Amino acid sequence: MHTHSHGGGERTSKVLRISLAVTFAYIVLLVVAGIRAHSLALLSEAGHNLSDFVALLLSLVAVYLHARPPSATKTYGWHRAGVLAALVNAGSLVVVAFLIFYEAFRRLQNPEQVHAGTMIWVAASGVVMNGVIALLLYRSSRDVNIRSALLHQVGDTISTAAVLVGGWAMLATGQNWIDSALSFGIGALILWSGFGIVRETLNILLEGTPRGIQLEKVEAAMRQVEGVNDVHDLHVWSIGSETRALSCHISIADIPPSVSERILHDVKECLHEQFHIDHTTIQFEHAVCEVAHGCVIPVGEEHRHEH
Repeated sequence: MHTHSHGGGERTSKVLRISLAVTFAYIVLLVVAGIRAHSLALLSEAGHNLSDFVALLLSLVAVYLHARPPSATKTYGWHRAGVLAALVNAGSLVVVAFLIFYEAFRRLQNPEQVHAGTMIWVAASGVVMNGVIALLLYRSSRDVNIRSALLHQVGDTISTAAVLVGGWAMLATGQNWIDSALSFGIGALILWSGFGIVRETLNILLEGTPRGIQLEKVEAAMRQVEGVNDVHDLHVWSIGSETRALSCHISIADIPPSVSERILHDVKECLHEQFHIDHTTIQFEHAVCEVAHGCVIPVGEEHRHEH
């Protein structure tokens, strides 16, 4: 069984809490500086950092929920709570992106004087802050709960650097339309991130095959285990954002339970090492199923088994 150490969870939580505090402070700075400098790019970057704040918060929630044990009423624990929160927040990010598009289009028609100097120093501090947070997350990236947050942070570092370059360009040319153009680009990043999260969370809630998993490869790997004759009625889904589950029927020879236990151990080890699947429900059969997919009646037996 795959487990996370308690100490590792505490270190991860500490890194995430520090990152959340710093990111929130920078969002406030971006909003204040954006209003004072009349820079839509800085305000848009605040929206982009909000998406990173949400990603960090969800990672922290995932660490907390992962540690909570299942109960009689929540047999899978609270993994789906984080997924639901991600779906709601992703929807809000999509709304933020369209608001940025609207304002950027309006400003292209009626340009406003932007204080490029303020843009430059705020963006420069953001590059440093985001770079430090990305480094902290990278050092803890062995924890799968924060890998997505790391990717968000790297993307935000790049977009903040673009705002910095844009500020220099505005200072050199005096062209205020650059601010709106940067806002369109940042809005597109937010929209892309938001739609990506919506797509992934809906796939989890609909119990679709997890991203990066191909059923044919899972089946092929299981068939390679010695003693496995056939694999069917195979289902793989996600309980939470980082928790995968599997159920299937495996046909084996008519052998003693002590021998089949070895096959079960090897199959579980294969699933864990190759696909990071740890929650499994596997049914052994030594009869040929009449219906291989959606197995209903095993030939040669009078009882029925259903899902």
